[in-house]
Amino acid sequence: MTRTLQRTPRSDGFWMPGEFERHAGTWMLWPERLDNWRDGAIPAQQAFAAVAAAIARFEPVSVGASAAQYEFARAQLDARVRVIEISSNDSWMRDVGPTFVVNAAGRRRAVDWQFNAWGGLDGGLYFPWDQDDLVAQKVAAVEGVDRYRAPLIMEGGAIHADGQGTLLVTEECLLNPNRNPQLSKPQIEALLKAYTGASVIIWLGDGVINDETDGHVDNLACFARPGEVCLTFPASRRDPQWRVSSDALERLHAAHDARGRRLKVHKLPSPGPLKMTAAEAAGVQYRAGARPRLAGERLAASYANFYLANGGVVVPLLDARTDAVAIARLRRIFPEREVVGVPGREILLGGGNIHCITQQVPAVKARRSLY
Repeated sequence: MTRTLQRTPRSDGFWMPGEFERHAGTWMLWPERLDNWRDGAIPAQQAFAAVAAAIARFEPVSVGASAAQYEFARAQLDARVRVIEISSNDSWMRDVGPTFVVNAAGRRRAVDWQFNAWGGLDGGLYFPWDQDDLVAQKVAAVEGVDRYRAPLIMEGGAIHADGQGTLLVTEECLLNPNRNPQLSKPQIEALLKAYTGASVIIWLGDGVINDETDGHVDNLACFARPGEVCLTFPASRRDPQWRVSSDALERLHAAHDARGRRLKVHKLPSPGPLKMTAAEAAGVQYRAGARPRLAGERLAASYANFYLANGGVVVPLLDARTDAVAIARLRRIFPEREVVGVPGREILLGGGNIHCITQQVPAVKARRSLY
């Protein structure tokens, strides 16, 4: 039986490792919301299955599916993928699943952030979100790890760690009053440090244009390894994303990480801009309480929303004009990994991409402490 712990990861000597470190496996959720995924969610399910199969080449994959979808999900997913019955309100495991932390003895625990569907009743994307808020607890129980219930409304996609005490976040998301209006920036920073073990928080400004998560950092920038960051960057100064990415670049170049290093920044091309078509919008069954999908709406497309598996980089293919350039750059950034492209538009139509639908479980082994 797993325990709900009353202290904090930092006080117990635990910290959030980098995604580029060794994994024990990956967790995902199976999509089925008809008011978010078009055409009965079938195209999205095919895309999720392709992502799961790509990751399963490198490490074990577990997919949570509802009771109603369990049998169908099992039939659609690669035989190597484990399917477990888990209720949820949607399928964004990065945000509703646990953030795992480790210690020097090689033990693993889970951080369970409070979830309000990216804004609650003030700009949130759907209601209710009660089942999503239970996913982290259920995954922790399946993994057999104790968990911390953090006193902070946040999502896993809002943070990115270098595993050595540095955290990337955005002001647009973490300072949005629809998450924790009672907390000041210093108070939020203190809680982030307490629950991830970080000692340095690098604050970027806004996230990707029209990102309905209120600017999650994982769609804008991420650590490739300690001291190195990937940043989405458009080719045209006329693109509104240019201002956002330029500001992020300035902040990254001005920052020092927890080890005192300056950061090396790798620019990734921005696809598009891409927009939702009328046919795609028409395939979504709108209902009250959910965010409508509108034709012509700019999609928050980004190649930075990739997933680092053991020996692999699984990246969304989004735009035939820029896919090859993105793949080539990622191969230069990660010469030690195999870069695998998976069609990502169907996931993008739902509001995120490959990193948003995955959550890594770090491998357990004796580690050198941060402290």
